[in-house]
Amino acid sequence: MMYDQTRAQQPASQTRGSAERRRPGPEPLLPADEQDKVLQRLQHALNTFADTPLKALEEAESAYDEATAQLVNALAEHRTLLRAGWQDQNPETQSDELRLALRQYREITQRMLRL
Repeated sequence: MMYDQTRAQQPASQTRGSAERRRPGPEPLLPADEQDKVLQRLQHALNTFADTPLKALEEAESAYDEATAQLVNALAEHRTLLRAGWQDQNPETQSDELRLALRQYREITQRMLRL
C-alpha cells in the first residue's frame, strides 16, 4: 500500500464515496496478487509432499523466502513514504501533522508485531 499524505490528513469524519470504501481493518502489506502467488506456491508444496517430500519442502522454503523479501521491501517503501511526509517539513510544522505521522508509525509497528 502506498502512503497517501492528502488522504491521511483528511478528517476521520469525512465521508468516503462508494468507490473509496474498503473492507474493515488495515490494508494488507502486500498486494493481493502477490499474496496469491506465494499462497499458490505453498499450496502446491503441500499437495506434492506425499510424492516428493524434499522437493515440496524446498518449494515451501522458497515461498517463505519470497514472502519475507516482499514484506521487507513493502515495509521499507512504507517507511520511506512516511518519512517523506514529515522529515523535510518546516520546523513550524503543525503538531497535528506530526501526530498523524506518529500514529501511522505506531499502527504499522503494531501490525508487524502481530504477524
